Parts: sequence; C-alpha cells; structure tokens
Amino acid sequence: MTTAPSRSPAAPDPFDALRGRLFSVAYRMLGTRADAEDIVQDAWLRWQQNTDRAAVQSAEAWLVTIVTRLSIDRLRAAKVEREAYIGWWLPEPLVEAADERTPEAAIELASDLSIALLWVLERLSVEERAAFLLRQVFDHDYDEIAALLGKTEAACRQMVHRASERVQQTRTRFDVPPDAHRRVVEKFVAAAQSGQRDAIQALLAEDVELVGDGGGKVPALSKVLHGAFRIANLFWVTGRRFGSTAVYRHALINGQPGVLRYIDGKLESAMAFATDGERVVGIYAMRNPDKLAHIPQSLS
Repeated sequence: MTTAPSRSPAAPDPFDALRGRLFSVAYRMLGTRADAEDIVQDAWLRWQQNTDRAAVQSAEAWLVTIVTRLSIDRLRAAKVEREAYIGWWLPEPLVEAADERTPEAAIELASDLSIALLWVLERLSVEERAAFLLRQVFDHDYDEIAALLGKTEAACRQMVHRASERVQQTRTRFDVPPDAHRRVVEKFVAAAQSGQRDAIQALLAEDVELVGDGGGKVPALSKVLHGAFRIANLFWVTGRRFGSTAVYRHALINGQPGVLRYIDGKLESAMAFATDGERVVGIYAMRNPDKLAHIPQSLS
C-alpha cells in the first residue's frame, strides 16, 4: 500500500498579518470605517491579482503604498462630499470595551489615532494630510512621500512643515499618560451625573472646545462651542432635562478613554475627550446615528 506524499503547509499570506495595520492607515486618512474597509479589500484584490508577488521585496511596503494611494484618491472625493455635509464632520468612532481589548488592537489604536488629532487633520488639504501622516506617523522618507504624491521632495518637506505648524497651533491633544486621561474623564462624568454645574466647570479648561456632529439627522451644535462656563452649562441643562434617564458608560474611543451617553436606554452620542492631564480641553460628540451604528451591542 502506497501513501500519498505529504504536502508542506502553505506559507501564511503576509496580507493577513498586515490587515490591521492597513486598516489603520486607511482610517487615519479617511476617518470612516466603511471607507477604510473598502480600501483594505481593494488592496487585497490587487495583492491577489499580483502574479509576481515573489519579486516583492517587502509586502508591507507594497501594501502600505497601495492603501495610501487608494486612500488619497478616496479622500479627494470625500472632501467634495463633506463640503455638503450638514454641520461639523467628525470621524466615525472606533469603540470598544476596555476589558475586551486585544494586544493587537492596543497597537493599532494608539494615541495618534485620537479623535482630537483627526479633527485637526480635517482642516488640512488632501496632500498635506497625506504628507503629514506618511512622515510623522508612518515615518516614511521624503523620497517615498514624493513618489506617492507625485510631488518633489522639496514640495513634500514644505507640506509636512506647514501641516505640522497648523497641527501644533490648533490641536487639543497632549502627551498625557493613559491613567491620567482616564481619571480626568471619570471625574468629568461623575460631575456631569451629579448635576452640579460648578463641579463640571471646575474640570474644564477655560479655552475648552466642544464639537458636535449630528449630520443633519439629529440636533447638534451649529458652531464649535468654546469656554468652560458655556460647556458646563450645556451639560448641566442636559442633566436637569433628562435626569436619571441619561446614563454614561465608559468605553475606549479610538484607543483613548471616552464615554457613551444613553438617553432613555438609547445610544445618543459617543464622546471623545482631549485632556491636559488635569482638565478637559476638548470634547468631540459624535451623534450622527450612521456613525454610531457599528458600536458593539455589548456596550449597550
């Protein structure tokens, strides 16, 4: 009796190991889960159709390049769409429970994925955003950035410099240890639930900002709200209006401590916070139901 020769197991596809990183690249560029997933799927198809994969020196470099180029094209179209968006546009939040986090998720959802930073990046042009992310987040050399964007190295250096200045001037993001960030958020939620306006205001920086995104589907602020008193008053009024029917649930939003707010048992908003370690300096409230649809039901 003869036995069939054993077959050596197929080598793992590098795409599978890189999927999380590729998603994070696309999401940082686009700010929406669906668009990022579409980009990753398109990159997978191109990878499968590449008949000369053995000649690729670095699968990661090849795939990141493809994802970046696809993301730039999609972002150009998205910029036009977002000009017609009703109200302020905030990224779709990536939400998870802190006790469900995997080590892989912790790596991908680092602080440079914060809603605060993505909000600032929305103020940049497509090329500035791409150049800034490629250089400051993904550590690409300027010759690589120039090849990706079809620009000269000098032009790319100028774009990165200009984008970095704008980010530093306007970003409400600090290098705060996660524990300190979490403590500030927990104190703020406790104050909001207490119904004491002074306690809420004491946890807000004087130049704090509040951005709301309703997408025209639910009521939201038409302007960015500034100032500790005005924002504390808004949370105080909400507490007075809804009382015990307003419930706050702690969660991780884009890798940082945030809050899900429920009104009468229904998810009303996902709120991300920027802090300086002592007080809240930025609140980003995503209320558009379409952007809340992917939040896990287990967090309800």
